[in-house]
Amino acid sequence: MTDKITKFVVSLFGAWAGTMMGKYFIIFFISMIPILELRGGLLAASILGLPMWQSYGICLLGNLLPIPFILWLINPLFRYMRKWPGVGKFVTWCEKKANSKKEQIEKLKYWGLFLFVGIPLPGTGAWTGCLIAALLNLDKKKSLLAAVFGVLLAGIIMLILSYGILGRVIE
Repeated sequence: MTDKITKFVVSLFGAWAGTMMGKYFIIFFISMIPILELRGGLLAASILGLPMWQSYGICLLGNLLPIPFILWLINPLFRYMRKWPGVGKFVTWCEKKANSKKEQIEKLKYWGLFLFVGIPLPGTGAWTGCLIAALLNLDKKKSLLAAVFGVLLAGIIMLILSYGILGRVIE
């Protein structure tokens, strides 16, 4: 599913995908989007034929950028959003999604957050992991550290998958 969404998002940028700076902007932007995150950015980089290590750095920055905002601002933002008619339902949906996955983090705390963010499976990632950490009122600095290392791990795994390093090693 991530592959299809990534290809769709890349197609939305049209002419931007024709320039090197445009391609780098696309993968940076995709890496900031919930659900797609770094895994989508690296898939897009591979699709766009961008160099592996430069793409890794750009996608890493794109995925790391929202983390502090989520950890420190999501609870006050959700409280504010609940006051608006109709928006409260969106907040409730986000909280239900996070709560449905919280036992994975709740048991192991920061190691759980690291693994939740670091193993790129559907429904995991920095956005959801940090949302869960914020809702569980985990220490923000420790959560930030766990999420950063999780994103680094997810990036390495996605490099192997997106750029086919594993296939080259096995040959």
